Amino acid sequence: MNSDDALGRWIDAHHGEQIAFLREIVRVPSDTPPGDNAPAAEKAASLLASLGFAVERHPVPPEFLRDYGMRSVTNLIVRERFGDGGPTIALNAHGDVVPPGEGWTKPPYDGVVEDGRMYARGVAVSKSDIATYSYALAALRALAAQGASMRGSVELHFTYDEEVGGLAGPGYLLQNKLTRPDFAIAASFSYAVVTAHNGCLQLEVTIHGKSGHGAMPETGRDAFRGGAAVLNALYAEADALEAMKSRVHGIDHPTMIVGLMSGGINTNVVPDRLTLRLDRRMIPEEDPAIVESRVRMLIAEAVEGFDGIRVDVKRLLLARALQPLPGHERLVAAIQRHGRRVFGVDIPAVGVPLYSDARLYGEHGVPIVMYGAGPRTLAESNAKSPDENLLLDDLRRATQVVACTVHDLITS
Repeated sequence: MNSDDALGRWIDAHHGEQIAFLREIVRVPSDTPPGDNAPAAEKAASLLASLGFAVERHPVPPEFLRDYGMRSVTNLIVRERFGDGGPTIALNAHGDVVPPGEGWTKPPYDGVVEDGRMYARGVAVSKSDIATYSYALAALRALAAQGASMRGSVELHFTYDEEVGGLAGPGYLLQNKLTRPDFAIAASFSYAVVTAHNGCLQLEVTIHGKSGHGAMPETGRDAFRGGAAVLNALYAEADALEAMKSRVHGIDHPTMIVGLMSGGINTNVVPDRLTLRLDRRMIPEEDPAIVESRVRMLIAEAVEGFDGIRVDVKRLLLARALQPLPGHERLVAAIQRHGRRVFGVDIPAVGVPLYSDARLYGEHGVPIVMYGAGPRTLAESNAKSPDENLLLDDLRRATQVVACTVHDLITS
């Protein structure tokens, strides 16, 4: 029996069911914020149970979530053992999504299928891979039932907080020793296999001044003037970062933006406060502690000459870069081999300037790469944009690649 062919035939035969499975997944909103995502996890759990899997539910305590800024998170684990010995392979996808926003031509939570594509918020990033990994594992189980010999375990990790950093998802599972895989594959968004990604530092900067009447501005201390100096310093640094190049293919240079600003009291009042939120992306070669120290120094120096102005800086997020660990090359080689066979194109191994919760597996010493259903490029799927969509044949083919890759690891 050719195992690759047998896995492919099973996945092809059940593709219609997989599409229906995915439609049910995307029809449950899981917008983050606000992050009330236990209902989405419960829907996934019921669908997994209908496939015959035993599903563990791991709710995150409310006291953790209050500080974290989410309302409800339940993580799901499915564990399937195929024989004594062998490695444990984790397949991780996240079921939380950014809010749909405006501009959709199709309902964002209906799972409309047209011309071979499904349209829905999160269908590409990364609810599709809940379906990819579920049906890859179901195919492996069917192969085992036919007498195929395999040694090892496969776990499904479906989590619901990637959009805010992953600490309540993979971070919670790993920190609490609810899992300890030997290898992991995380949800992705293109034909490529991702081996590295940028880190991310997010800070909230509050510039404090003193209000005063607009007719007598000298009675106040203008927080916006201090803020303008901070903005100038940050944007000058952002421009300078373009000269710092990464050695990782697919990653160019660090970036920094100010994404949110709020402040002031009224049009005729000297503003007493300005709050900025900035996002600093770090290439894998950078030390996060040094990066944060420099950004804080730039902010402090920018307001030194302003009488009556003070600044508070609060860290919102520190996500470290994903860097390849020894052993990841086995995952890359298998995905590239099966991807070339199934898709008929070469599957590159690249880094990406985004960040994800995949890094948390790496921080716990687990070799991990990112691979799953997706287009040739992220832009083709409108990911996180109106009319996000997935080519359903890519879902079928990526499921074959994942199933065959995992099979290689638990039979080698």
